[in-house]
Amino acid sequence: MSYRPPIADFEFLFRELFPIERLFRLSAFADFDPAVTEAILEEGGRFASEVLAPINQSGDRDGARLTTSGVVMPPAFKSAYQRFVADGWNGVSASREYGGQGLPEVVGAALNEMWQSANLSFALCPLLTQGAIDTLALCGSPDQKQRYLEKLVTGKWTGTMNLTEPQAGSDLGLIESLATPAGDHYALRGQKIYITYGEHDLTENIIHLVLARTPGAPPGTRGLTLFIVPRYCGVPPESSRPNAVRALSIEHKMGIHASPTCVLAYGEPAGAHAEQLGGLHQGMEHMFIMMNRARLSVGQQGVGIAEQAFQAARDFARNRIQGRDLKTGEDRVAIIKHPDVRRMLLTMAAQTEAARALTLWAFYLSDLARHTESESERSATGAQVAFLTPIVKGFATEMAQEVTSLAIQVHGGMGYVEETGVAQLYRDARILTIYEGTTGIQAMDLLGRKLIRDRGRAWGLIHAELQRSLGSPELGVAAHLVEPLRKRVELLNEVVEHLLGEFPRDPNHSGGAAFPLLMLSGTVLGGWLLAQSAAAAMRAPTGSDRQPFLTRKIRIAEFYLAQLLPRAEAYAAAARAPGASIMALEDSEL
Repeated sequence: MSYRPPIADFEFLFRELFPIERLFRLSAFADFDPAVTEAILEEGGRFASEVLAPINQSGDRDGARLTTSGVVMPPAFKSAYQRFVADGWNGVSASREYGGQGLPEVVGAALNEMWQSANLSFALCPLLTQGAIDTLALCGSPDQKQRYLEKLVTGKWTGTMNLTEPQAGSDLGLIESLATPAGDHYALRGQKIYITYGEHDLTENIIHLVLARTPGAPPGTRGLTLFIVPRYCGVPPESSRPNAVRALSIEHKMGIHASPTCVLAYGEPAGAHAEQLGGLHQGMEHMFIMMNRARLSVGQQGVGIAEQAFQAARDFARNRIQGRDLKTGEDRVAIIKHPDVRRMLLTMAAQTEAARALTLWAFYLSDLARHTESESERSATGAQVAFLTPIVKGFATEMAQEVTSLAIQVHGGMGYVEETGVAQLYRDARILTIYEGTTGIQAMDLLGRKLIRDRGRAWGLIHAELQRSLGSPELGVAAHLVEPLRKRVELLNEVVEHLLGEFPRDPNHSGGAAFPLLMLSGTVLGGWLLAQSAAAAMRAPTGSDRQPFLTRKIRIAEFYLAQLLPRAEAYAAAARAPGASIMALEDSEL
């Protein structure tokens, strides 16, 4: 299955919606300019289309295998990873101090989307490593940073996140893995499940970040500490002594077959060598650094796989000859002429572009939150990133379910067989709403932490920006899009105010409203971002060779606001409906 990187879309967004030049005025990014960014995106897109996409289906067929010598990856993945590392892609947004290139996160996010589009199973490996890099950079001691970061940033080693245990899925307070002091380190014993790239043969070492308890620790999540557990111990470059950690099995999954999802055993027989990372009993706080980064990245996985699904469906529809043109009567036309097929393709394209803009907006704000010199701006943008994170993760991955399903529908019976490749996209996408916190967990995080606990502060900042934008001359050129948006923005604000008041009276009502609130938020914010794109396209000079691209931006936004934004009313009605209907049946009656 071929893949064409949406470079023009990224460049348009970086020029019109998220001005990259603003980031380049910050001291952290002063060495870069738009020309450098464009060259990097072009090369990253070429790597995605020429190296990763061609091995996606073979990786799905061959899968990762557990052998007597450990987990073995598909052969083509090994050579692709070696080139990925040699070309410097693993550390594009990491600090130069540790061998990275120091690019803004939003640029790294655009690259990451292309890699996820081309080969989701492959791209999962550097995704987890990036989270480990962020966590070590913020929580590690100087010695730990010196020993681990350069190897992780360059991709010589990879990183993992170890949370889940057989009895502790989303409820991490049930974790039982135990780390016992043993001189200058800890001996860690326990079992972890669903560990992405927990074992493989791509690199010489794997650095596991593991949540565990210490003797006498408080119960629940308050007693968890984060530990570094390398697959091989020792001081680099002599890191060759095997640690007491091994893969007991790898899961036989619905999708992402070439991504080894491992059951890991720690500590047989004497305990795995582990070192404390960060403060004692501060493991959840530190792990959330990795989890929040991963949640944004998983949302981006949804965008990436939706883009690939749309391209496949559009190309098929252009070439599949079947049926009669309803308007002209012409017989035997390409199915892209049929209104219902066109509706599905536009739904796929509009949803993907809305989620792309939403995701890149979060990464853009994250760059500002980390690097702007204004303390007040750092605080405001940081609060907005926190608010947007569950929306990005939940909305973009739910969108991917619809888009990959529509790709099969466009293909008809040919989509249901494996040869076309879209069945794989559907299977691969299904995990996205589950790992790194299910959509329900994201919805409750949005409602409970980001709205109720925050008392609506972050939403107030975003709402004010929406109102300012809707009244601005820049958006005024798209007046036919402004009023439908204004109506839905205020509808979203009414739901937020309703839930802020309702939660103390009826938590079940608010809990049942969390999912429609999340989807309402994503739907409205996505529409707002597409309207901005359309307005920017309308302001552009006419008659250029970019005109077809600009016209498409306008039409995509118009379709979204006419056909998809009305979903907001249904989500709002569900969010405001009494919660009694959800909890009315007894458990035994359900």
